[in-house]
Amino acid sequence: MFYQEQIDSTLRFGDVIKGLALSTTNINKPILLDTNKDDSYDLKYSVDISMPLMVVLTPCCSIGRYDNFIALTPLIRLKDDFFKNPYIKEDFTRINRMMQPEQAVPPDNWMKISAEDKQKRLMEGITYASVDLFIYEENKLFPKYLLKTEIETGYYMINFKKIQNIQFDGIRQVNIISQIKCLQLSVQTRAELRDKITFYYSRVPEEDSILLDG
Repeated sequence: MFYQEQIDSTLRFGDVIKGLALSTTNINKPILLDTNKDDSYDLKYSVDISMPLMVVLTPCCSIGRYDNFIALTPLIRLKDDFFKNPYIKEDFTRINRMMQPEQAVPPDNWMKISAEDKQKRLMEGITYASVDLFIYEENKLFPKYLLKTEIETGYYMINFKKIQNIQFDGIRQVNIISQIKCLQLSVQTRAELRDKITFYYSRVPEEDSILLDG
């Protein structure tokens, strides 16, 4: 079961909510105004405001405990590339769990990988494909959409690279939470989300790993 049948009147990690606004700042260069130069006119920026369905990514135990800040990320459409991989296409939520190296890429791509690289991946064993993504199962609340391949789907996903914090004064108000909360993950699904986002943030870059091992 992907979603909990009965939802709480409090916000939980992984909840799908509505009614809050997210912003995206687009900027072409840092705002470093130098009084000796007249290049500040080249600065271009804009702020886009949207109110999508979104997912709570603040841990349950931290929501509203010390302040009114909450981490959110929008639900976005799937990538067309997912439909090229039969293993993932059979069940898109497989992206959320670890898999064998040969399952993480389309069969044609696996055949093109060099023997050396293939052996390296096999020795690394099971891992996540698309480490920054987590897919949400279809639900009647999610509008269906057409991909470039003309395939219709109601699956959505979140991208850990698109997390942002907002201040939400209604974070502890049950009457408000009951109006904005749409879906709650099952305990098992929430554990899968927690495991994957932990893996995403705990990766050690190769250059750091060399120094740590040394």
